Amino acid sequence: MAKVLLGFMGVGKSSVAPYLDGRFVDMDQVIEEKIGMSIADFFAKEGEAAFRQIESETLEELLQEGDDVIISTGGGVVVTERNRQLLAKNRKHNVWLHASFDVVYDRIQKDTKNQRPVFLNHSKEDFRRSNGTLSRFSRFGCHS
Repeated sequence: MAKVLLGFMGVGKSSVAPYLDGRFVDMDQVIEEKIGMSIADFFAKEGEAAFRQIESETLEELLQEGDDVIISTGGGVVVTERNRQLLAKNRKHNVWLHASFDVVYDRIQKDTKNQRPVFLNHSKEDFRRSNGTLSRFSRFGCHS
């Protein structure tokens, strides 16, 4: 089964993944290639529900690509029930990267090159509440 890196946006999944042994796949990049635009533009044009549908399809496809694949997911991957089911089936192969909420929030806020639609459309308290959800879908954890 594929190895999946889970973690809140800004925790460093895409930064860590290329250093691991395996074929690195950034799920957000795969989605952007499929939709032909940035995720931020797609959110603005089609909405979050349409994005989450494509995200679920992409996750399912990537999970079937083999044992050598290391998937860096988007921070909101656990928003949909379908994705939570897929990740639960893969739990032994998922790694949760985490950092303190304040560190992650600061990283996202300073990252002006990568404007995250979910970040822009929710309050700081919304993020604080959802930050711990990802740990339930991983067997291993790593603090960054």
